[in-house]
Amino acid sequence: MTGFSLRLPQDLESRLDEEARRVGLARSEVARTAIAEFLERSERARYMAAFVAEARAAYANPAIRKEAIALAEEAVPLDNEGLCVAEGRRPYLDGSAAKRRGKKR
Repeated sequence: MTGFSLRLPQDLESRLDEEARRVGLARSEVARTAIAEFLERSERARYMAAFVAEARAAYANPAIRKEAIALAEEAVPLDNEGLCVAEGRRPYLDGSAAKRRGKKR
């Protein structure tokens, strides 16, 4: 493991000392954890921003939008099937069980 030096303002150093004492860890371990969490959040934010930008660009294309809506509508019964299985009920993808009971789907 490599090391590096870090200068902290007094108030931040005091907070770091207090947190390390509170959780029973070395200051360096608290700092490592904080840096790792910061990097993970930053990487996730960049990934999500790129994902959203791509989705917006694709959704602006009428052909892609139409296909995405069709895929989403196709997936709804599959979600319902998963719920039925999780609840221990037999899945009816076509809604026939609800129709036989006289209920709306």
